[in-house]
Amino acid sequence: MTVRTPPDTVIYAIGDIHGRHDLLAAIHDRIVADACRRAASHRIVVYLGDYVSRGEDSRAVVDRVRHWLPEGFRKITLKGNHEDLLLRFIDGDLDAGRHWFDYDGLDTLAHYGVAAADRRLRDDASIAALRERFAAALPDSHLNFFRELLTRQQIGDYFFVHGGVRPGVPLSQQTDQDCMWIRNSFLDSEAEHGAMIVHGHSISAAPENRHNRIGIDTGAYRSGVLTCLVLEGQTRDFLQT
Repeated sequence: MTVRTPPDTVIYAIGDIHGRHDLLAAIHDRIVADACRRAASHRIVVYLGDYVSRGEDSRAVVDRVRHWLPEGFRKITLKGNHEDLLLRFIDGDLDAGRHWFDYDGLDTLAHYGVAAADRRLRDDASIAALRERFAAALPDSHLNFFRELLTRQQIGDYFFVHGGVRPGVPLSQQTDQDCMWIRNSFLDSEAEHGAMIVHGHSISAAPENRHNRIGIDTGAYRSGVLTCLVLEGQTRDFLQT
């Protein structure tokens, strides 16, 4: 399948950040330097989600994503499964909180100044009290940022999501749940999906450039390697920290 961006357009897709503000700042610098070498006048930055959890400073990552937009760029911010769990927890789903905490969600609370006395807490009363403290500490601007995140975006022949898509289901009928959460059935599929899928969510040591998908979660929070896929016309390049 021959795929391309819209004419005169360069796209920068950034994989899972997970609280690594230092790496995000570095990849932003690389994006600006790269864009200066390209003739394309339309410049788009797509964030694939999972801004929070792990890393050193989820709050700083969110602030940077909200405010960083060089002249001549536009941005698209997608929702990852960690943002999905955060919002469900904020909205009162304590089981979502438990799930999130199993995958380092408590780190996010700590980044907003909400420390858990016991990281193994599981009873409803303790989790509900933690939710109330987190809801009070989370700035409205950050909550609005999380609520306004998209779950998918198509640009030219590329379809951007956090997790992936359900094989055999038209892109227009994909569920938000699959876009944020799907893993093995998508990763193992050899099917064409109607567009080239660009995704994060599933860690690999290097970007996965397949015939039907491009995976760019290189485990930045633990590897120190944050990956940005650069698409222009039919060309594909990678920027990394």
